[in-house]
This record gives sequence, C-alpha cells and structure tokens, in this order.
Amino acid sequence: MGKIVCLMGKSSSGKDTIYKRLLEQDIIKLCKIIPYTTRPIRAGERDGVEYFFTDEAGYQELLQKGGIIESRKYHTCHGIWRYFTVAGEKMDLSESSYLLIGTLETYEQVSRFYGKEKVLPVMIELDDGERLQRALDREKVQDSPRYEEMCRRFLADSEDFSSEKLAAAGITQTFNNDDLEKCLLKIIDYLKAYDV
Repeated sequence: MGKIVCLMGKSSSGKDTIYKRLLEQDIIKLCKIIPYTTRPIRAGERDGVEYFFTDEAGYQELLQKGGIIESRKYHTCHGIWRYFTVAGEKMDLSESSYLLIGTLETYEQVSRFYGKEKVLPVMIELDDGERLQRALDREKVQDSPRYEEMCRRFLADSEDFSSEKLAAAGITQTFNNDDLEKCLLKIIDYLKAYDV
C-alpha cells in the first residue's frame, strides 16, 4: 500500500531541494504531487514543475468542481495568495507512493481526506539565522523583490510551526537540514521503515 509523504518546514528550510533529491532516489520510488498556487511565479520557477500557477478565478473553478483536497490562504503584503492541492486523476495509492510539499495544515487536511495511516509527515528544521539568510539571498535575485512579504512569512512560520501545533498534529520526529546529505539519508531511512 502506497503512502503520501508530506514534506513540511518553515520557509527557506530547504524543502524544495530535499523534494527534488527525494524524487531522484532509486532506493525509494516517489511520484510527485504538484500543488497549485495563486501567488506570482518566482524567477527560475516553471509552471507545472514547482507549482501549477493560477489565479483566484482558477481556484474558484476547481473549488466548485470539488477537486480541492486541501487549501490554505495567506493575507500577504500583496493581497491573498492561495496554495492548494487538487485530487489527481492518476493518483493510485494501491500502486505508488507520492511526495507533496506543504504546511502543517496541508498534512492535517490530507490526513483527513485519505486517512492518517496513509500520510507520513516529514518535518524539516533549520536554524532561524540560516533560514533568514537563505530567504534574503533568494529574494534578492527576484525581478521584483518582496522583502516585506519575506519578513511576514518568516515571522508567521514561528506560529504556524510552533512546538504545540506539531505536538497536536502528532509529529514527534523532525529532520535537521544543517547538512543536506545527512538529512536526506535520515529521511530515506525513515521512509524505508514504512515500506515507501
């Protein structure tokens, strides 16, 4: 029986890099679930690779069709940005395991939709100073840097991923990303223990 691996972590903790590296592994086989967002595309991103980029009308249309598994909205400095997961027509947990990037809300909503026994949480951690520097470096290369939004997200993460919320969601194991290769090996061992 396949699993949905829900990769979570505060902004700039290295989730995108770990996501890509996990998909490249031969020892575990994961199919990707590409989330949707209404936020503007960043430099270096491609539609249908990191996210499917849409607008509010596209979100509302999918919502009306009943295709949204989970959804989050953020009141940013640039208006409301939504991130959401759409039920995939080709997703078959009897055949494959899947990898999804999200938040604690994503994990909880996907667990309610599919059943908690089918969803494995992978919570990435990184020192706040390192995360802040990574976020700043990433924002500097954008065509229109959004520093105010970067700061808002950084501060919001403290509440969104508080130890109380992690405990309430039943997440007891985390993976520190201060060394990417060691972090990947620990995650792979964890996933193999659940037959992923």
